[in-house]
Amino acid sequence: MTKVVVVGSGPIGSAFALTLHNLDSTADITMFEVGPAATHPLGRHVRTLDSTEELEEAQLLCQGPKRNVKEDPRKMHTGVVLARPGTFLVEDGKANSEMPATAMSANVGGMGAHWTAACPRLGDGEIPTFIDRAEFESDFDEAWRILKVTQSAFATFPLGDQLRERLGAKYNVGRSADRNVQPMPLAVQVKDNRTWWTGTDVIIESILPSERFHLIPDTLVTEVIHDGTRATGVRIKNQNTGAESAVDADVVFVAGDSIRTPQLLFKSGIRPKALGHYLNDHGQVLGLAELPEDLTATTEKPNRIGALAPHSGISWIPYDRETFPVHAQIMQMDASPIPLHDMKEPRPGAFVGVGLFVPKDVQAADRVEFSDTETDFFGMPKPSLFYKLTAEDDRRFAEAKELLTGVMETIGTPLGNGAIVMPPGSSLHYMGTVRMGASDDGTSVCDQNSRIWNFENLYVGGNGVIPTETAANPTPTSIAFAIKAARSIARTVSKGN
Repeated sequence: MTKVVVVGSGPIGSAFALTLHNLDSTADITMFEVGPAATHPLGRHVRTLDSTEELEEAQLLCQGPKRNVKEDPRKMHTGVVLARPGTFLVEDGKANSEMPATAMSANVGGMGAHWTAACPRLGDGEIPTFIDRAEFESDFDEAWRILKVTQSAFATFPLGDQLRERLGAKYNVGRSADRNVQPMPLAVQVKDNRTWWTGTDVIIESILPSERFHLIPDTLVTEVIHDGTRATGVRIKNQNTGAESAVDADVVFVAGDSIRTPQLLFKSGIRPKALGHYLNDHGQVLGLAELPEDLTATTEKPNRIGALAPHSGISWIPYDRETFPVHAQIMQMDASPIPLHDMKEPRPGAFVGVGLFVPKDVQAADRVEFSDTETDFFGMPKPSLFYKLTAEDDRRFAEAKELLTGVMETIGTPLGNGAIVMPPGSSLHYMGTVRMGASDDGTSVCDQNSRIWNFENLYVGGNGVIPTETAANPTPTSIAFAIKAARSIARTVSKGN
């Protein structure tokens, strides 16, 4: 029996557990989650719950130090930085945070209970050159399968094809067919006349009844126990009783977010040179457009949680390094995670949001540091975020604003006061802090199999592993890396036997 500990119950940790469970019949997997079981079944996406009241109650349970604190999202229009419902802002040790919108959640399912479920493929320049491309694409396909990704969930929405036709006439020129304007790949299923957004309940459904899988909520992993080259277990703390204990492990996979994964390693005395460095957050530029009157929908939104008004759905203009160096999402307003306006639409589906993700000019100096003396709400080393925009970042944002205007004018009329540049941290796509590398040269934390350098059996997962400048939503890429890690571990165990 191989005792495996997984830290974190989000999509990446869950996909790793699923893959290893199915590949290695000796694996006995225990997954610890600091937050509560906010939904039933465990890890369910809040947009699939049965009532608004149930959704709001679940979101409040996920907010860690802000549990049961309900904010008015309209404050965002006054310049106030808020965490989205179901999340809470990081306790930044710096008085004036350079990433003020950095947020996380604490619940079974992690961000998989709240995410927008967008799963685009990376383009050239976004995929690390030191990994095998064919293997990565195969693992990415498996990530899509695990997440139930589709591009046809909203194929019947009347305005979607018309929007994409207009966008394609401008932005498909010179592109390969797989990078043309297209429906956003989404981790969503439409069945029983209802929309089901993928949460981690979908990922772990087949192994949840297994005697070899154990999911334990309300439990903080406070330390990885190790001898310098090998992890031997973890220390845990029950969040309800305060009781502490140790758990033995043959393999440890740390799959927190890009703040809490390096935080746990730091607390454990595992501090490679690159730990916490290369912090990378997508820049986010948003706009609102009104569609012309000849694009008119007569459809009405179903009275169900998580259902989109059947107007246009979510469209995607893929990143192209040479001609369109951003990632674009064109979405009807009820699909947007960020409220952009409180205006009444003149006709159904008249307003669409356009969001661009801008790749960061990745720098080693952008980082999260941890205190040896101060602690956060959970009693772990308090983080401080260091994050600067370079001259190259300024150029990219200026270009993104022009591209945003071009997209909006292609489909309609820009509204408001132009581009909204969201404060750093708003994307929730933090990357790089436990990054993968080709060699142990001080610029990475783990190898191509996500194993921490100089450790035999300690692995990391999550968006923090991604080492490259990217524009696309990171979750399926992080799952692809976790699948590769699970396969490597299963192969190692098999050789050991």
